[in-house]
Amino acid sequence: MAQIPYLDVQNLTKSFGSQLLFQDISFSIAEGQKVGLIAQNGIGKSTLLSILTGKESKDEGEIIYKNDIKIGYLEQAPKFDPQESVLDACFNHHGDPDKVLKAKQILTQLHIEDLQQPMDELSGGQQKRVALANVLILEPDFLILDEPTNHLDLEMIEWLEDYLKRGNKTLLMVTHDRFFLDRVCNLILELDGKTIYTYRGNYSYYLEKHQQRVDNQRAEIARANNLYRTELEWMRRMPQARGHKAKYREDAFYELQAKAKQRIEERQLRLKSSNIYIGSKIFECQYVSKTFDNNKVILKDFYYNFSRFEKMGIVGNNGTGKSTFIKLLLGLEPLDSGKFDIGETVKFGYFSQEGLQFNEQQKVIDVITDIAEYIDLGKGRHMTASQFLQYFLFSPEEQYNYVYKLSGGERRKLYLCTVLMRNPNFLVLDEPTNDLDIQTLQVLEEYLQDFPGCVIVVSHDRYFMDKVVDHLLVFHGDGVIKDFPGNYTQYREWSALQSKESEPEKQQKEQKKDYHHDNRRRMSFKERFEYGQLEKDITALEEEQNNLEEELCSGTLSVEALTEKSKRLSKLKEELDEKSMRWLELGEIES
Repeated sequence: MAQIPYLDVQNLTKSFGSQLLFQDISFSIAEGQKVGLIAQNGIGKSTLLSILTGKESKDEGEIIYKNDIKIGYLEQAPKFDPQESVLDACFNHHGDPDKVLKAKQILTQLHIEDLQQPMDELSGGQQKRVALANVLILEPDFLILDEPTNHLDLEMIEWLEDYLKRGNKTLLMVTHDRFFLDRVCNLILELDGKTIYTYRGNYSYYLEKHQQRVDNQRAEIARANNLYRTELEWMRRMPQARGHKAKYREDAFYELQAKAKQRIEERQLRLKSSNIYIGSKIFECQYVSKTFDNNKVILKDFYYNFSRFEKMGIVGNNGTGKSTFIKLLLGLEPLDSGKFDIGETVKFGYFSQEGLQFNEQQKVIDVITDIAEYIDLGKGRHMTASQFLQYFLFSPEEQYNYVYKLSGGERRKLYLCTVLMRNPNFLVLDEPTNDLDIQTLQVLEEYLQDFPGCVIVVSHDRYFMDKVVDHLLVFHGDGVIKDFPGNYTQYREWSALQSKESEPEKQQKEQKKDYHHDNRRRMSFKERFEYGQLEKDITALEEEQNNLEEELCSGTLSVEALTEKSKRLSKLKEELDEKSMRWLELGEIES
């Protein structure tokens, strides 16, 4: 049975001034399809959604919906009458009192409890959740969602995943949440190079097929370049007055030239700095406590001793104190009792949820060079401000854009660059993934994996957390904080097993382990694997070193071989020193 088309887009084009966002793009969405739209920041994802919903005009093209279809649209930054209550904000839009019960159920799932509260008393995140509830209560035929997981905690995201997967719902959404894309979507649209590509599968399928597309495109460009060089010779040799056949070949040459000059965005080399030093003493939370005036307990006699090179994730429902914990650590909020003992070498880099403050009239490159002209990567290597911006996917042209021209995601990315450009040795990142595109997230993940300092990340992005952190602090609320040695997926698997245990068994285990007062950090799974691998590597390197030294002393080597093996011995000793130092550092964790 053929699927019923809900939306058909034909030859759509949109420009802003001289900037062409997309040209002649065509795609269709049928009943029951769950579509994820992927593109880099600034390419036009939100603009495309605005055009499809009539909020913004198109330059050219046709947008055809199925007759009498009911559309629900979640904007990235929804607006409400500040004086109306939460309940009125929902039902002024729908006018159906029969939906009150459903509304209350959905709002409760999204942790909006006081339905009489005026909208202007809600945070931006709470207003986004009310707007999401609005769209879901409407029960539209076709959902169009712009960043639906922003401002949701992990529990809410998992609830929304299940809600959208159920039944034959049809949806088009922009999201950077790759777990969400993988579990909900059955079709991916990629906006790239001013055109659109369709992948008939989930995010994992898209990753595989996208790479194939890029590899094929790269091979085509390479073939065009080879042929172009031959044709260029012919063009130079031929006289200006050409016959009909030669004219045809000349026209083909210009088409070939355009193909050969295409560029595919190459992934940058991984940025590995060896010039960041952090001492063995990092910081110690010495039985710290914090309670707010409404008797809301955030921390209660909390003890923790942070180790070198640790990459910690902080998870928990909204309101359990994750961001407050960070502000307490950084001295932005006062403690009630206890103290943070911070090492002298620690230099914090803080990415906050409220940090987007720029001079709108500055150029992107000037924002960064005002901080530093370059980063010292150690061992004689430097990276200029422009190279650093390019590493984080600001093209040379985009670096000379004014800040006021940047999209929301590009501003977040620029703010992240201002934090990292200061070359801190301890990064504290509060929801760094909001509004960042997937390509930027991949670059940031690699940066943090290779970062030779310490990291604390608060994030609801499960894919990101799995890639970056080696253990979690789980905030349960009321001052209950537990340390889990693993990433988010491992924690969820462990939680699922725990929930199957009987209550007495659980209580026995809890009594045996005191999370608040255990000041000895254990190796994470990742560190234990690394420790074992380092032992094997060091043994192999030492054996290679002995063999090289014997060969160099044999007197049988040619000058070329002697030079080559001497160079290798020098590099090998550096590598051996580096791995031995890391092996000793890991060994100290449990000594």
